[in-house]
Amino acid sequence: MPELPEVETTLRGISEHILNSPITKVTIRNSSLRWPVPKEIIEHVTHQKIISTQRRAKYLLLKTPKGTIIIHLGMSGSLRILPPQTPYEKHDHVEFCFANGNALRLKDPRRFGAVLWTGDAIHKHPLFRHLGVEPLTEDFTADLLYNLSRNRKVAIKQFIMDSKVVVGVGNIYANEALFASGINPKRAAGKISLQRYVKLCTQIKRILKLAILQGGTTLKDFVGGTGKPGYFKQELLVYGRKGEPCSVCQNTLKEIRQGQRSTVYCTHCQN
Repeated sequence: MPELPEVETTLRGISEHILNSPITKVTIRNSSLRWPVPKEIIEHVTHQKIISTQRRAKYLLLKTPKGTIIIHLGMSGSLRILPPQTPYEKHDHVEFCFANGNALRLKDPRRFGAVLWTGDAIHKHPLFRHLGVEPLTEDFTADLLYNLSRNRKVAIKQFIMDSKVVVGVGNIYANEALFASGINPKRAAGKISLQRYVKLCTQIKRILKLAILQGGTTLKDFVGGTGKPGYFKQELLVYGRKGEPCSVCQNTLKEIRQGQRSTVYCTHCQN
């Protein structure tokens, strides 16, 4: 699934190609995504300019004077900038054509993505009301994690993946941040000291920033807005490396399941 670095990479890749150019046409080839694509989006955005592009959690927000197009890439989605006459492929579901000659097309083989519309302020939308802080902002601190975790018995990995705590720390980057911090992913969030949260907060920020610089992580079919894969996979120290030697101590990395997600860690280095 595209996580925060992949969504941020996509945002940066498409923004310069769509900003301040009117939308001339919207084509909905398949409206049956995670939620139905609203047909009224066509009348709301046609002839409107994209005045700003933002990311909130794993959502892309394309703002117009009348409201906001909300896009989620789901499990397998990608947004690409293409010439408008590019032949459609099987899983190309929604396309926005612009006056400057560019087209923004959503490809989503598994159809867990979304294209939605709201005329209200984003923070009022049901998808955004209860989201936690952004991890790359000053609001994301060790004190915040420490205070929210008190008396919590949930495992630390699931705690930092909770979007009500902090958004965008998906499975890949949670694995990597906990390894870099030396924290066992099974440890209860409420049992972790402030000092250890300082290190964890620092590592989450560092790893997410590095992943963005590398264009995200391509494991199967993720590509950014320009069609290029992400290269952070080469930096992964634990995720996807079950049974391989730890890069620090050479002990064999162990894999367990937490919340139906794969967790890989070193039993020696993480405690």
